[in-house]
Amino acid sequence: MIALINGLLIHKSINHIIVETNGIGYQIYVPLTTFYELPDTNQHITLHIHTHVRQDAISLFGFITGEVKNMFELMITVSGIGPRLALNILSGISPEELIRAVSHGNLDRLVSIPGVGKKTAERMILELKDKVVKLSTYEALYNGDGNIKVYDSIIDDILSALINLGYKNQRAREVLDKIINESSETLTLDTLLKKALKVLAG
Repeated sequence: MIALINGLLIHKSINHIIVETNGIGYQIYVPLTTFYELPDTNQHITLHIHTHVRQDAISLFGFITGEVKNMFELMITVSGIGPRLALNILSGISPEELIRAVSHGNLDRLVSIPGVGKKTAERMILELKDKVVKLSTYEALYNGDGNIKVYDSIIDDILSALINLGYKNQRAREVLDKIINESSETLTLDTLLKKALKVLAG
């Protein structure tokens, strides 16, 4: 299973690109968001790869970041969404905006993506709403008062990790609340966990 390709970009088009590594040229399909970030041909690139295997073909789908790849792999778990449609969706909306649209149930925004009809958008919300917050693009969400709120499931995951490391539940929660309330940046799971560990270890 190919998960990462590092090589020379020898061809690029909107339809696909070709990356040569160790004398082998790999045809890779990429979303427009990745295509726009590609260097000129004959430059080295590294892509995160999803290998899609069917009975009659093996296709490679490439992404600049692992986060976009994670979103792609999550989308193809939705009934009715295959790799090509998932690629089209990621070409029409950023992963961050897609997470917001799904988590908030923004049907209108999802339907505005080329290739996504109402039924597909409804399935995305139904099947992905609880899953998108597990991705590495966890966001701090602001409520009407301007205070930061973070999905409870994220906090639960981090609390569980801290408790497993031997920290007390109440102390860990106090530290997390303090970090969240004082933060002015987007908080990823990794960032929040590292900040909490730094405070607790101090």
